[in-house]
Amino acid sequence: MRKVDVKMITVAVASLARNTNYFLGKDVSDRISECRETETWDPAADVLSKIEENIRIAGEEGIPLCQDTGMACVFLEIGQEALLCGGSVDDAVNAGVKIGYKEGYLRKSIVADPLRRVNTGDNTPAQITYEIVPGDKVRVTFAPKGFGSENMGKLKMLAPSQGEKGVKDFVVEAVREAGGNPCPPVVAGVGIGGNFDKVALLAKKALLVPLDEKNPDPYYAEMEDELLERINGLGIGPQGFGGRTTALAVKILTAPTHIAGLPVAVNINCHVSRHASIVI
Repeated sequence: MRKVDVKMITVAVASLARNTNYFLGKDVSDRISECRETETWDPAADVLSKIEENIRIAGEEGIPLCQDTGMACVFLEIGQEALLCGGSVDDAVNAGVKIGYKEGYLRKSIVADPLRRVNTGDNTPAQITYEIVPGDKVRVTFAPKGFGSENMGKLKMLAPSQGEKGVKDFVVEAVREAGGNPCPPVVAGVGIGGNFDKVALLAKKALLVPLDEKNPDPYYAEMEDELLERINGLGIGPQGFGGRTTALAVKILTAPTHIAGLPVAVNINCHVSRHASIVI
């Protein structure tokens, strides 16, 4: 059994909060550059160039990629041989969020109650997802999620008879309805299976998959490619100005489900698809 002081989680979260808001992952920035090089609609190519410039300036000057520095979504993969000690893990995560958002001069966007709308002033509490995994390490993943894109999410409990076609049509329609609102080009995270709550988590976690990583299941890899082609054929384009680059990628995660159901969820990320991890 390996002891892990929760203070290490606080330090990791604080660092990730700053860095994910300043520096975009290479897989995402490379994909944006690829799209700019192949974009045939001049206004769209120009928008993608501006996005590239924004990414460069944010990284060089240590300023946020976007004014919406997001809800702090924290994923903790905890090795079953790790003993977390020294206090509450939830408190440790939230302490890291407070430090990171204060020291990083990041916008605080969280209200304590969904209807009374009083800002907590420190971007807490974080949305924390726990998973027990083999080993004695703790993997901390931080994914700040802006709500221009989060508000465009969709979930539907399809009938099994609707099958593959029903799933594909639902995903494409979700992006079509979103239009320019989520600051395209987007990343579409798709969850299929599980139950009502599980499928939403699958869609969210799909956004953490590197854009340059193919789905290990050839069936779903082909589906991702087809969905990306259909979505880019919608003509929404970067920031809604038209063009062939409406999405950077479609990523699918699945889970077993009930014989009577076919849950599907779409969680959309804007072009600054921010996330990074630290292993303790």
